[in-house]
Formats: sequence, C-alpha cells, structure tokens
Amino acid sequence: MRRAVAIPLYVIAATLWLVTFPVWLSLVLTLDLVTGQARRRPRSRALVFIGLYLMSELIGIVVATAIWIVLLGGALGGRQRFVRANATLQRWWTSRLFFGSVAIYGAHIEIEGAEQIDAGPLLFFVRHTSAADAVLTAALVANPRRLLLRYVLKRELTWDPCLDIVGRRLPNAFVDRKAGRARGAIDAIAELARGLTPGSAVLIYPEGTRFTRQKLAAAVEGLKKGRHEELARIAAGLRHVLPPRLGGPLALLENAVGVDVVFVEHMGFEGTATLAAFWKGELVGATIRVRLRRFAAASIPAVGRDAWLFSRWAELDQWLDDGKLTGRA
Repeated sequence: MRRAVAIPLYVIAATLWLVTFPVWLSLVLTLDLVTGQARRRPRSRALVFIGLYLMSELIGIVVATAIWIVLLGGALGGRQRFVRANATLQRWWTSRLFFGSVAIYGAHIEIEGAEQIDAGPLLFFVRHTSAADAVLTAALVANPRRLLLRYVLKRELTWDPCLDIVGRRLPNAFVDRKAGRARGAIDAIAELARGLTPGSAVLIYPEGTRFTRQKLAAAVEGLKKGRHEELARIAAGLRHVLPPRLGGPLALLENAVGVDVVFVEHMGFEGTATLAAFWKGELVGATIRVRLRRFAAASIPAVGRDAWLFSRWAELDQWLDDGKLTGRA
C-alpha cells in the first residue's frame, strides 16, 4: 500500500518538474535577483537539486524494476548476484546525489583520516545532521572501497521509493525510533553485525535523531533519572551533538566481534538540516569537513563501553566546537 501511493507520487512529481521547470526557473531566478542574491542563487540551486533528487528516484525505480525482471527477483543467477546488482544501483544513487549536490551548491570537501580505511568489515558510527549523512558516508568512504553498507535507518524513510525497494533487498534495518530499547529493534540491528565480510560494513547514527538544545536537555535529564551519573555528566558538557542512544551501538559492538569502529564526523552539512535552511542556500559555497577516526576492536573495552562511546562523542563535540571557533565549517 505504501509503494502504491509513494511511487505514483514520485513519478507525478518528477514529470511535473520536467514540464514546468522553465516556469519555475524564471520565478526563482527573479526571486534571487530581487532579494539581492543573484550571485549566490540559493533558490535556483534548490530547484535544480529537487530535479536531481526526483530524476535519481525515477531512474532508480526503473533500474530496480529492470533488475527484478531480468534476475527474476533473485531466482535467476542466485541471491548473491541479485544483491550485487542492487548494491551497484545503491552506489550509483548515493554517489549521484552526493556529488551532484556538491556541484550544484559549489561546496568544497575536506577529508581527514581516509588513509585509515581499507577493506572491511567495519562499523561506521556517524554524526547525524540530516538525510544527507547517509549519502556522505557512502560516496566518500564506502563506495570507493566497494563496501556494501548495511544501514540502520528510521522506518519513515521507506516512503522514499528507492530506499524502500532497494533498501529492503539489501541487508538493512528500518527501525521505529519511538521503539527506543524495544527488543525487536535491537535484535534487527544486532542481526546486521552478524556475518560481516571484508566487503561489508554497518552504518548507524548513534544519536538517533537531529540535534536541538531541547532534545539534549531531555536526554541529559533521562540519564539522570536512570541514575547514569557519569554518562549524564559527559552529556551535560555537549554543545553540538546529542548523546548516543546506547541500544543499537552496543548491540553492534557485542555482535561484531573483532570488528573495528570508524567514527564518521563531519561539519558543514548543517545547511541541509531543515527545509528553511535548504531553501535559503546555507549550503552554497560551504566547506564540508569530514574526519574519520578508526578504533581497533582490541582497543575497545569489554566493560564500560557506554562510557567509552560517550567519551568519543564528547571528542567529536569538541572538534565541532574548535571548527566553529576557527571559522572552518
């Protein structure tokens, strides 16, 4: 039922964008001009990005359908061939969206620590600012090394047809964020950590949602009520990120024995966090800084992993603060 609604809506939206693009372009160019933003053209870029997204979705739906027909849903050529074909489509889709966005907005990429990443298996713990985080890690880290990412994503993203169709053909977990520590959600995440190979990795957002000061205050209060004094103390010192939700990350660490952890830390994508920021063009000319920190499995304590993870997150918070102080964001 969801796909019966979502797919036609995306097809209609993509068709309307193509047909009405000249009209909308003239309107947003005029709006950029009268608001004194003729050089930055934030709304014009937003219109082009919307087209990039819709066209990528349309192509993705068509190719995903073709893969299903040609391989008979995996019956022809075996399950692994079916997975490889969909993984190739996923790599194309994520790279197209990320590098297309960078080109449209004239953004710049700085990446630190890429030399630490070779083959998997790996666990990626990623800072969460917007939906762009998923394509960032894929395009800059996983795709060049042909790592098949196993995503932990919120269930609402299944309204995106490509994420729904291709995402459910690959080993991903779409979880209900409201479920919190529910056993079913934790089990689904833990399952992703099992059977990892040198060609695969798991990606999770430990924060679970985007940062606001209200959410941070609520998280600190929840830790205090749960009598997690040390964790609450660390969380109270955070300024730019939320404290990690422990259920998913700890389940991955427990079940991915001997697997290294990579923290994917980034700044500069805050301009995509809200529709208003996106429309105002806060991403135009931005510098997107990415820092990769790899921790060997042997260095991760067997006891006190919650405090270890919180401490690493506090280091991320300090890095973000240093970046803002130096104007590098």
